[in-house]
Amino acid sequence: MSETSRVTFEQFALPHSILKAISEIGFETPSPIQEKTIPLLLEGNDVLGLAQTGTGKTAAFALPLLANIDCQSNDVQLLVLAPTRELANQVCEAIESFSQYLKGLKVLALYGGSDYGSQLRALRKGPQVIVGTPGRLIDHLDRGKLKLNNLKALVLDEADEMLRMGFIDDVERIMRDTPEDRQTALFSATMPPAIRKLTSSYMSDPVEVKIAAKTQTVSNIEQRYWRVGGLNKFEALARILEVQTEGASIIFSRTKSGTAELAEKLEARGFRSAALNGDMNQHLRERTVERLKSGQIDVVVATDVAARGLDVERITLVVNYDIPFDAEAYVHRIGRTGRAGRSGKAILFVGGREQRLLRNIERTTRHRIEEMQLPSREEIETHRIKAFEAKLASIAEQQQDLSDYQEIATNLAASLNISEIELATLLLMKAQSGRPFKLPPDPQRRDKREPREGRGRRDERAPRRERSERGGERGERRSRRRSDMDMETYRIDAGRSHGVQIKHIVGAIANEADISSEYIGHIQLFDEHSTVELPTGMPEGVFKHLRRSYVRSRPMRIEKYKP
Repeated sequence: MSETSRVTFEQFALPHSILKAISEIGFETPSPIQEKTIPLLLEGNDVLGLAQTGTGKTAAFALPLLANIDCQSNDVQLLVLAPTRELANQVCEAIESFSQYLKGLKVLALYGGSDYGSQLRALRKGPQVIVGTPGRLIDHLDRGKLKLNNLKALVLDEADEMLRMGFIDDVERIMRDTPEDRQTALFSATMPPAIRKLTSSYMSDPVEVKIAAKTQTVSNIEQRYWRVGGLNKFEALARILEVQTEGASIIFSRTKSGTAELAEKLEARGFRSAALNGDMNQHLRERTVERLKSGQIDVVVATDVAARGLDVERITLVVNYDIPFDAEAYVHRIGRTGRAGRSGKAILFVGGREQRLLRNIERTTRHRIEEMQLPSREEIETHRIKAFEAKLASIAEQQQDLSDYQEIATNLAASLNISEIELATLLLMKAQSGRPFKLPPDPQRRDKREPREGRGRRDERAPRRERSERGGERGERRSRRRSDMDMETYRIDAGRSHGVQIKHIVGAIANEADISSEYIGHIQLFDEHSTVELPTGMPEGVFKHLRRSYVRSRPMRIEKYKP
């Protein structure tokens, strides 16, 4: 195909049923990675894809590999490994959309945090495609419930993230349990030595496809950050949204529970808001987006995954309520505004210990983000008075007959033995009880900034971070948790004698409890057990699920640590 020709999906040798599905989804032309990868996989090659998140990798491997599925067989024929339950769900939903006209095809997601019983029942129905996280897949393999004898294709999605989360041993174990003649596709944003070793050990002459990362941010988005301090984050967000008089806003939270909680608090403050996350079914997500487009709501609080592909012209402000851990995610987030040449604003909340994440974003995007000051108490008061004045002016312009109300006002003032101006003041105070015109003084921010992480002389007796985080001989992980979070220590019934390493505990808890490793504190290994710090106030449901979960095929039996 010449570079000037317009490549379409119809030019690939894909079945009509798959072409029909992607046409209804709205796919018109393939992305660069899809254009390069689909023909290679259709020809039976192993593929090594170097590409960032958001480049269209899922369709790049799913479309050609689905074309080779035998829907009459109940054997697992395509297995996709993903580092997190969010990504596993996202990939599973995409594959279900692509295969909606493949009669008899069943797709199943297997990940931590979901009930074993329902997963076992689904496995008995014979899914041909499985998308899962390494830890949960290992559990089902060890139980003998997952059979991969007739696997045709294996996909490793975001392999470097699986390495970072400590899943690389599980990935190798799974690859060893699959047929040698299966086709393999591995996708990774980077290519560290451990991933390169996987490709040489378990792939057959892979063809490398490399897509350059596009992390440059567009010039028509005004980007600023607010250094968290003084006011708490929610109060700061409320002030920002209150003076945002044009368009709609999207607020990014790291967790699904965080989106719901934040949306409820904003609604209570009088903002027309709604959550958008992966726990919502497709119909509800679509309805929320339509309400945003039509102006029925002005604020959406979303996770990264739920906001993928969101294109709403009204969005003029993006607030990163929780700072993303990588620059690519930041670019994806702020790209929800300033689309099609329109202007937009993006604000990033940065905690005292998150400065390095800000600097990383600036380095990667090659764009300096300026610090901002929140709207002051006086500015908020002035804004509220002017907004109320505008409402009264609108009523006055309607030229209604107010004589009846004037008579009632006069009688009320007389009955209360107050003047009419005092009555008007009382009514004004009542009308603004939710958003009073006068605010209390702002809390003072500490003048002295928190020191950067890693500054100062390291205690020579302390284990080096790199060694301990890899689960080295010391059996200890130094805490990288957020400084503003209270933690509790828990005991896990698994230790060195069971072959457990630090990375296994981090990976198991991150997936089973659906929390970022940033929220997992100090971990220490002992021979027969381990201890781990987790955020205070763990929900009872999460705690019960962790008690039933496994780490390296060993039950966690997690409980509060009692020294």
